[in-house]
Parts: sequence; structure tokens; C-alpha cells
Amino acid sequence: MPTVAPYDFDEHVELATFIDNQPVFALVDGTIQFPLSPNKVVQANDGLLCATLTQDGASILTGGEDGRVMRVVDGTAELVSEQKNKWIDVITSGPNGAIGFASGRTAWVVANGETKQFDHERAVEGLAFAPKGLRLACGRYNGVSLHWVATSGSPVDLHWDGAHTKVMYSPDGKYVVTSMAENALHGWRLDDKRTGDGKHMRMTGYPAKPKSLSWSPKGKWLASSGAQAAICWPFSGKDGPMGKAPKELGTRGDSMVVCVACHPSEDVVAVGYADGMVMAVKIDDGGEALLRRAGKGAISSLAWDPDGTRIVFGSEEGEAGLIDVTG
Repeated sequence: MPTVAPYDFDEHVELATFIDNQPVFALVDGTIQFPLSPNKVVQANDGLLCATLTQDGASILTGGEDGRVMRVVDGTAELVSEQKNKWIDVITSGPNGAIGFASGRTAWVVANGETKQFDHERAVEGLAFAPKGLRLACGRYNGVSLHWVATSGSPVDLHWDGAHTKVMYSPDGKYVVTSMAENALHGWRLDDKRTGDGKHMRMTGYPAKPKSLSWSPKGKWLASSGAQAAICWPFSGKDGPMGKAPKELGTRGDSMVVCVACHPSEDVVAVGYADGMVMAVKIDDGGEALLRRAGKGAISSLAWDPDGTRIVFGSEEGEAGLIDVTG
């Protein structure tokens, strides 16, 4: 049976993750909590709005109401960038230490000791780096802008009407997928053409906004929240999920799925619910394992450790924990 080591914080957990195989939690009060290290708490921001793990897994990046982008590593907070009188509410990690963040209509990239600015006509709601090459995707109203960071050319415009609130590349870089404000996902299969605007993919039918997305290890599946099950779209063919039905995993009649996290090496997804329950579900056959019973608040963050044997979770009410799935 899985075992759970519980932690209780006073604030919404924005990010639950691992650094050096130790659980770490970023809270909206701007503190980074290391519960296995006694009294180890780092103040990163004065009001935290976003946080992410760096691609090398060695540090946490945060953005806040204080206009600061911070890197938390080795128990200390380092200033990456400061945009005075701005709220940094979107952040992402890129290859070779690159950092992308945004406030309002402007996105910035810090890479190779330089900071570059990218302005847009509408507010930037989501950011993601391509898995290869320093290319930044900026989700916004009516589509996505793709910027090559090292050049000064015009961005590629992937157009689709509506508000795009989150953006992700597939692990192989062939697809860009966004979550939308209209209870749907939208995707593009990228061509080698100059426009880069390939086939559109519409993924609809959600009863709520799919705010949480996670790719399976080789990009075969895209798991999403926004329903009373984890909705997993197949991406193994050249046309992605078009003409194919998604799998519905971990279905419950009394609570919505609000958070998903795919296993680092197997086709398994951790599913977090609005009532605080956590389950692990096999994508192939739908086999379920209850990992944590319902709690006080909706699950706000989930992450596996690199070995895929432990999961950290956090909730909107400050409940958190470390789950050993091996028992």
C-alpha cells in the first residue's frame, strides 16, 4: 500500500516538486519550503504568482508581485531579473539554463548572459520552450507566437480565435498545444514550412477549463484535467488525436479532475481531484491505485520524482504530502 507523509502549510501550494530527491514546495506567500530539512525556508518573493522547476531539476524559478524573477538553489534565492512595477505571472524553464517569463503584453528571455524582450499586442498567458533549439512559444488571445530567441526576425503566428491560457510543446517538438478559456484544447502540427502553421487540432467536450496538462514520457499521450476523469489524447499518429477518441481515466461521479502528472518512464498518470484525492491510473488498461484520500482542498500541484517511485502533492488549502507509491 502507498504511504503518505503529510505536511501542512498555511498557504496555497503553487508548486510541489523535487530537488536532489527531496520534496520542495513553493507557496503563494513567496516562501519555498524544504520540509525534510529542519527550519529550511527560503523567502523568494513578496507574493508569489508562478513557479517552475528548471529543466536540469536543480533549482526552482519563481515570479512574483514584486516584479522579481528568482532562482532558488542550495537553500538560497538569487535574483535573475527585476521588472519594477510589474507582476510576473508566467514563467518557464528552457534548455541550457534559459528562462522565460512574462508580464502583461511582454515576454522576456534570459539566456547566455543576455536578456531579450518580446512585445505582443495582447497579454501573454502561457510560455513554453521548444525541446530543441532556443524557440519560445507565447500563448495569447487568438493564438500563439513562436520566437527564435537568437534572431531578430518576425515571430511565426499560429492563429486560432479565442483566448489561449497555457501552451506546451510535445516532447518531440512536432506539436504545439494550448488550453483555452472556452473549455477546450487546441493544437497545431508544425510543418517545416516558413509559416510553421500546420494542421489544426481541436480537442473539445470538456465541462470545465482544462488547466493542467502533462505529456507521457515519449509524447504518446497528452493527459489533461477539466472533467470528471483525466482526459488522455493519443498523439502517436502523424495527425495527433484527430479522428480518435481520448481515454477517460480515473472517472469519479463526485469530484472533478484538477491536476495531472505523467510518470517519467511509464504510461501512468497521477490524477488529483477537486476534493483532494490522488490516484495513479495506467493509461493502457485504466487500472487504478488510490494514493491519497480526499482532504480539505483541491490539488493544485503534482510531481513524480525522477525514479517514478514517489509523488509530491500540494493543495489550494495548504495541505501537502509525499507519497511513496511502493509502500
